[in-house]
Amino acid sequence: MIVFRPRPGFVLSHPAHLVAFGFGAGLVPFAPGTAGTLLGWGIGRAMGDLDPAVFLSIVLVLFLVGVWACQVTGRNLGIADHGAMVWDEVAAFLLILAIVPRELEWQAAAFVAFRFFDIAKPPPIRVLEQRFGGGFGVMFDDLVAAGYTLLLLALVKKAFF
Repeated sequence: MIVFRPRPGFVLSHPAHLVAFGFGAGLVPFAPGTAGTLLGWGIGRAMGDLDPAVFLSIVLVLFLVGVWACQVTGRNLGIADHGAMVWDEVAAFLLILAIVPRELEWQAAAFVAFRFFDIAKPPPIRVLEQRFGGGFGVMFDDLVAAGYTLLLLALVKKAFF
């Protein structure tokens, strides 16, 4: 089976494509979702110690921009949720970073847990992914994976710390 791999020219052809592909992070040949999550981690670290309300407000705006960008890009690709579209991982991981402790250990645990839930798609993630279409569907399933991640880390914190 041949998988369509967008080229840099496509990514640069429209601002929505640039955002949806995580400014090129989604073009990596192996594990683009992980590359997108790493981009989100970098952005989160660069945002520093912003007030949590400000951080969450930025995440909301980035989520809404992602809905638009993924809608336009999916339509232009002819593939609603192409694997190279990674803005959903970026925004969802930023949501996680807005809530988890700033210590590297917690953020690394969040990274591993989020990648697991994003890849494994435990119920109801896959159902929600199929139920909601377009840009919102692309973005929403990663928010549910972020929710699972936050729940797991809260349980770990309660049980061991």
